[in-house]
Amino acid sequence: MAGPSSDAETIDTTPTGFDSSVPPLHEGATPEEKDAHWLKHVYQGDKMPQLTFRAVAMGGILGMLMAASNLYTTLAIGWAFGVAITACVMSFVIWNAIRGVAGLIVVRAMAALGGLAALSGIWAFGFPKWSAYFSGNLGGSGPLAAGAAAGALSLGVVAIVALLWNRRTAMSILENNCMQSTASAAGYSTGSTIATMFGALLLLSGDGKDSATVKTWDISPVWVVAVFTLCTGLMGVFLAIPLKRQMINHEQLRFPSGVAAAETLRSLYAQGREALEKAYSLIGGIIVGASVGILNTPKDTLPFLDKILPWRLPEMFPHDGLGKIAGKEVPAFGFEPSVLLIAAGIITRMRVCLSMFIGASILHFLVIPWLVQQDIATAGSGWITGPDGVVAFDRAQAAENVIKNVELNGPGTHLRITTWSLWGGTALMVMASLTAVAMQWRTIGRAFSNVGGGSGGTDSRIEVPVRWMIIGLIPISIAMLVVQIVAFHISWWAGLIAIAMSFVLSLVACRATGETDTTPIGAMGKVMQLVFAVFHPGQIVPNLASAGIAANSASSSADLLTDLKSGYLLGANPRRQFLAQFFGVFFGTLAIVPIWFLMVPSKAHLEKFAAPATRTWEAVARVLTKGIEFLPVSARWAILIGGLVGILLPLIERVTPAKMRKYLPSAMGLGLSWVVFYSNAVGFMTGALIIWLWELLNRKHADKYAVSLASGCIAGESLIKAVIAMTATAIGLFGSGAATP
Repeated sequence: MAGPSSDAETIDTTPTGFDSSVPPLHEGATPEEKDAHWLKHVYQGDKMPQLTFRAVAMGGILGMLMAASNLYTTLAIGWAFGVAITACVMSFVIWNAIRGVAGLIVVRAMAALGGLAALSGIWAFGFPKWSAYFSGNLGGSGPLAAGAAAGALSLGVVAIVALLWNRRTAMSILENNCMQSTASAAGYSTGSTIATMFGALLLLSGDGKDSATVKTWDISPVWVVAVFTLCTGLMGVFLAIPLKRQMINHEQLRFPSGVAAAETLRSLYAQGREALEKAYSLIGGIIVGASVGILNTPKDTLPFLDKILPWRLPEMFPHDGLGKIAGKEVPAFGFEPSVLLIAAGIITRMRVCLSMFIGASILHFLVIPWLVQQDIATAGSGWITGPDGVVAFDRAQAAENVIKNVELNGPGTHLRITTWSLWGGTALMVMASLTAVAMQWRTIGRAFSNVGGGSGGTDSRIEVPVRWMIIGLIPISIAMLVVQIVAFHISWWAGLIAIAMSFVLSLVACRATGETDTTPIGAMGKVMQLVFAVFHPGQIVPNLASAGIAANSASSSADLLTDLKSGYLLGANPRRQFLAQFFGVFFGTLAIVPIWFLMVPSKAHLEKFAAPATRTWEAVARVLTKGIEFLPVSARWAILIGGLVGILLPLIERVTPAKMRKYLPSAMGLGLSWVVFYSNAVGFMTGALIIWLWELLNRKHADKYAVSLASGCIAGESLIKAVIAMTATAIGLFGSGAATP
């Protein structure tokens, strides 16, 4: 664990996420003892099927659907939802339904005929129309784009037919786990950068032109989007190889969504009284999560839902937040009625959650009000004080050469707090992660000492060898370098730095995800934007492209480790799970690229979306490409202070007695509190308080049901949100005949 959370002298009673039949391991166990314990008591990879065609095919199909869902939600609300738990439940239900009918000859015949009819329709009718549509914008590349769209649909059809013809045996729990790895890679690791990086490039283009005339494919050709998405996704998968043993096997970071996925699968395959009781608690959590997910869905998302259920939970408690700063609204400054964050807090526990809450409170109640007062006192900032003493903001009176600490949104109604605070928070997380790595240099050295895959022990045949990373990264890095030079006009040396920095930032993202279940994709991108503001000053395209490399690689790495965490708890073979994720990146790329060009064919279509994450990337690029001097001096101090705190906290933890470490603040919790909204910190803290009180009243009961209940809440809300998002996507794309939100 990152830090002990129990006062026991010899046994760590903190729930580990393993099945209750696994005997606990004594506190202070060495990495070798942890590996031996896992191999003896947990590993099941040689006892049941895992990496099978049907698992990869089912995962690929579900992942392609969820790629569209997450692209839509990123554009609509700036947030992408985890895919693993949703895929587990959907796969279990769908596969059991298939088993019930797949053996019937008539069903197989209908599947074969239906598949042939679908393929004929795709290529005989769909392909010519799509080719003509794309050719009108892409010219000679139109047939290629149409072929990619037709190929993605054809792959889905073939996979569905093959599944219906497959054997009628049930999927093993490890097959389902492999399936969710493929689905997660396809649905989560490929789409976020398209919406943010390529979206920001589109918004920044065509100044002085009618936005309707600025086409998506003019700014980013199909081949650039496809190669960039594929290479960054694969890069993240390979970069995670050396991090797995350190963060999962040895430190045993929590990765709450990975724990939730494992618990969900156990409950789906449960047998026996205790397993049945846990299954009931998980089902109860799913019902609660799904109900809340429906009730907190914004109005106008689904018209038919508004008719059936006109009442909604308020977006925030209190409705107007906890207050204003200088008369301006503060985004998400309150409690968000969502059980997803609360459940994540239950799994994450008090140390990290309290650190997040304290850090967010210091930022919102002390730092930001002070910074705004500094802006008010600065001539030419746009802040004016009326005769009655009332402070207001008038953008027309803001001088161009005056840099404000805290920017406002376009209309000037909301403070953009994270645009300033993310610099200090990100610096803290980056330096804390690098310091933690430096202190584990012996362990990491052992991981790289034998690139062939280990010392020849039992684990060397199941762990992913470092040799695979080296072999995989060579062609991927070459391809990425070519794309950077040709498509984004980045110097070759700067391109190499971007690739090298991807490993550093993947390390930070993985640790943040392991401790807080939140992947700071945007923050990782901002680090690269800052670096490239020095390497390529005044150039927006290299600035955004470098950020996209880091963000997508970091997202893919963190996603793989989350999946490997669930596999670790279930006793899966990590090599086979790695391959499942590797295949998933190809499924996701094949789906997400044509979906992007269909959903956002022009700048005018993109501007119809709220796209908060995309607009943040755009805003940061506009500032940083003017030069580092346009970054507020206070933000530069925040970077310095955050970096120093990030170095000191791991060092202090290293020399602190084990029993006292749980009272130290979490570096990741503090750093993340300055990157996310205040409501996120409140949600996590609420969950931590719930589990703290539960354990105080009945520790045994909490240990037995807390993880199952929390996992169900995460699964329920994420599942219903994914379904709602996919439905909204389908209505937006096909219902109205236009790609609008």
